[in-house]
Amino acid sequence: MNDILFERRGVAGVVTLNRPDALNAISHAMVHAFAEQLAAWEGDAAVTRVVVTAAGGRAFCAGGDLRALYDLGRAGRYDEALQYWRDEYRLNAIIKRYRKPYVAIVDGIAFGGGVGLAVHGSHRVAGDGARFAMPEVGIGFFPDVGATWFLPRLAGEAGTWCALTGERIDADDASALGLATHRVASSRLPELLDGLCGAVPVDALLAAFAESPGIGPIQAHRDAVGRLFGADRVEDILSALDAASLAAASDADFARRAAAAIRTKSPTSLKVALAQLRRGKRLDFAACLRSEFRIVSRVATGHDFYEGIRAVIVDKDNSPAWRPPTLDAVSDADVEGYFAPVPAELDLS
Repeated sequence: MNDILFERRGVAGVVTLNRPDALNAISHAMVHAFAEQLAAWEGDAAVTRVVVTAAGGRAFCAGGDLRALYDLGRAGRYDEALQYWRDEYRLNAIIKRYRKPYVAIVDGIAFGGGVGLAVHGSHRVAGDGARFAMPEVGIGFFPDVGATWFLPRLAGEAGTWCALTGERIDADDASALGLATHRVASSRLPELLDGLCGAVPVDALLAAFAESPGIGPIQAHRDAVGRLFGADRVEDILSALDAASLAAASDADFARRAAAAIRTKSPTSLKVALAQLRRGKRLDFAACLRSEFRIVSRVATGHDFYEGIRAVIVDKDNSPAWRPPTLDAVSDADVEGYFAPVPAELDLS
């Protein structure tokens, strides 16, 4: 298929996400093809590493095919939508467990499902234009594709900031936080790709190309992030941000912007996201993905996900009517319900 291309170049299996008009959003067919090719290359002794790139220059991958999922849900075809997530989460697990070096070269936006295609690999290269984000709470969804695992493991409370605000993380912050393993200038990425197709060991080659990251916006406010995002209730985080925004301190504007961003998101999504991150600290990777499938099984039949996509992608009025509309209307019992077992659990075997 033309939306995702596979090529043997020297000792490398090269994947090119090739749907630039859709910002390389990953469709169900792309998920299937990707998983099948990874399995084939894992058993091919002539392939010593996998390199994932993207066409178009603007995006590595903007995430899942939200319009397709919206159409399935509006038609009541929930089982088909859930099969997409089953297969996507299985692909995340395949990448996480891959026995050969897996190098994702990110030099554009990587949102949601796009982060999942990169962050679980053994090596993640951030070019100058790399922008990582988990913006799901802004469309009535939640940070998935293994975010239950990787967000709580970022330094301080950066993962909580990321999940609740949905804001972008630049290449320097991504490198400092560990979302990226190597920071490489965009001008050198073609040369790096050529090198990765040769016999030089991956670690040695990346070390030769990598540069020290600068201080990104999150690193500049890392103490404030750790202090303001540590509570276990969204309401308490907002209270801390509001107080900080009124203080005569260098973090006041940062706190004000964060609070304003959070208040635009789905109240249900915010509470579910914070709960999943707190739980994720204690879970292994497979348990995190199973937990996410339990959540998505409820989200897929709910209201806010489809309302969020309607407001952002379909009608583009950017005025979602969340249900319920306020944080205090989302009870602890409501949140707990998203984590309950489902009849057909996610099978990662």
